[in-house]
Amino acid sequence: MGLLTFSINVTLDGCIDHQEGIADDETHAFFTRLLDEAGAMLWGRVTYEMMESHWPAVARGETEAPPAMRDWAVKLEAKPKYVVSSTRMHFPWTHSHHLTGDLRTGVQNLKDTTPAGVLLGSGQLAAELDRLDLIDEYRFLVHPRIAGHGPTLYQGGLPSTRRLELVSAKPLRYGAVAMHYRRAR
Repeated sequence: MGLLTFSINVTLDGCIDHQEGIADDETHAFFTRLLDEAGAMLWGRVTYEMMESHWPAVARGETEAPPAMRDWAVKLEAKPKYVVSSTRMHFPWTHSHHLTGDLRTGVQNLKDTTPAGVLLGSGQLAAELDRLDLIDEYRFLVHPRIAGHGPTLYQGGLPSTRRLELVSAKPLRYGAVAMHYRRAR
């Protein structure tokens, strides 16, 4: 069985707006390594549509991008992508699949059939999956910024506090810190 790892950019005040992070080669290399280690991606519809609107064109070379971003895009293009949505049924991006039925059962089955693990990259979906006790690890890239706005991490709350164990913390060149936590069981 593979692990479900929630990974996202976050500011010091918990903002997960994708425009608030530092998007440099080192940041993209960090997320490319996570992508390399995972067997599949898991997103909610909103995140899927945001990713689908940009990264396929980068992977095809239709959009100008630095080498680290292009590397990320090419690897993302090849990776299986699973999407949770109750409003959209068709996902044409290469290797995209609609995760249907009961959320707990569908995600648990995805974990069970993906030995290399699943990388979750959607804040709202992560909150729901955490409520279902399905997230095993957290890989946050904490940026040295205070956004002062949302959306924020776990904005809707959780039924109880999650105790985590630090696996590693690595500072990056421009002050971001790559934090790796595991659920304390």
